[in-house]
Amino acid sequence: MKLTWLYRNFKSDLDLIEKELEEAVSSNSELVENASFKLLKAGGKRIRPVFVLLSAKFGDYRIETVKNVAMALELIHMASLVHDDVIDDANMRRGLPTINYIWDERVAMYTGDYILARSLEYMTDIPNPLLHKKLSKAIVEVCIGEIEQIKDKYWFDQPLRNYLRRIKRKTALLIAVSCELGAIAGNTEESIYRRLYRFGYFIGMSYQITDDILDFTSSEEELGKPAGDDLRQGNVTLPALYAMRDPQVKAKIEKVTHKTDKEEMSRIIKLIKDTGAIEQSHQLSRRYLDKALDILEELPESKAKRPLKEIANYIGRRRY
Repeated sequence: MKLTWLYRNFKSDLDLIEKELEEAVSSNSELVENASFKLLKAGGKRIRPVFVLLSAKFGDYRIETVKNVAMALELIHMASLVHDDVIDDANMRRGLPTINYIWDERVAMYTGDYILARSLEYMTDIPNPLLHKKLSKAIVEVCIGEIEQIKDKYWFDQPLRNYLRRIKRKTALLIAVSCELGAIAGNTEESIYRRLYRFGYFIGMSYQITDDILDFTSSEEELGKPAGDDLRQGNVTLPALYAMRDPQVKAKIEKVTHKTDKEEMSRIIKLIKDTGAIEQSHQLSRRYLDKALDILEELPESKAKRPLKEIANYIGRRRY
């Protein structure tokens, strides 16, 4: 099942957002515009706008209001991707060269900052101080997460709670806020937007854990980058943390650097798989997914419930 199939019932609204995203990354600077368009055209699942739209359907759905929230959150996400690629010194994203690889780190950082600034412009058109307060807090947390990601590189002895806090800031927070702000933009009751925030948080945690699993279980063609590349760049994720409970495997993983070649990474990946760490990681991802689905059952009846459930199941159970 592809996400594009799940989006079929609100394709026109997503097409509107896609068109406005193109306008949003336009710039008087040809360099910044070219770099921004390169990122935009690399695609993406547009998960955050989708969650904004669906969550708003629990209330008074008005696309002209809701789209500004969706735009702001997707632009923040795009900006964070650019910054992540600089932090990781990544050459590829979704199978295409990154901005910092095509140009350089300075161009990438300024592009990310430009996209972030554009996101805030969209929020100024929404006369709701609660939306602004919650979004500002989320941006602060995302920025802290980027700093923490730098600090945690090649920290092989980090506790599990450190990893979970990092992926909350890296991924789960923006998905949670997408659900929450979409519901607030739809003027839902507080009990509804609070539940949708928790739903989005649990989905986001499951989503990122699954992504981290796929880094070890998918092919280079599926990933658009070499398998195990996250670990090679110093990002110690859940499968590696579980695998390092075996002292012999830990000794091997601790030797990984950005210079580790594909052959050695293949051996490391096999060691990680042999410990059962992949299945342990899937179990934790499924626990987060089950929590999200339980919260969904608590929400009032809405046409949004079924697609939210389908998207949640797709996100949490995907294998490539």
